[in-house]
Amino acid sequence: MNYNYRRVLLGADLSEQSDSVVRKARDLAQAFHANLYIVHVLDNIPMPDTAYGTMVPLDQDSSYEMLETVKSRLKQLGDRLGLEPSHLWMVWGVPGEEIVRIAGQEHIDLIIVGSHARHGLGLLLGSTASSVLHHAQCDVMAIRMPDEVARGQSLSEPRSQSVWEAAHDPAG
Repeated sequence: MNYNYRRVLLGADLSEQSDSVVRKARDLAQAFHANLYIVHVLDNIPMPDTAYGTMVPLDQDSSYEMLETVKSRLKQLGDRLGLEPSHLWMVWGVPGEEIVRIAGQEHIDLIIVGSHARHGLGLLLGSTASSVLHHAQCDVMAIRMPDEVARGQSLSEPRSQSVWEAAHDPAG
């Protein structure tokens, strides 16, 4: 088999669970002597919704601080993998759509995304991996992400913080 992957795009969610996906993406890019690129898509900023419209709480850290946290995590990931800043993107939008858009714009040969095990309603609603798989014009590899139960962590134990939670953690 002759695969000619020269430009590999990793759609990263920057969670702890995605570390195994990051390692596999790095290893595949190295095996194919390909350039690795990473995109992280910001799809929303949680804000309380009231009967009077969206309310931004003034006693919490700003969205700017959340963005800086995400940008820092993406930069740290790029540094850890030895990637140039031009190989890292942080964009706003719907994750599946933005990953496919970036892949087309940058002439990507292979997209790698993490995939959570989905059951029941999750299958009906779809996922980022499913969206990318169905709309990308290049090859797509979905790598199963370990869930908390598979890692030996019970559902009652504390879970890892989201980027939003980390930026707004009073202890942090």
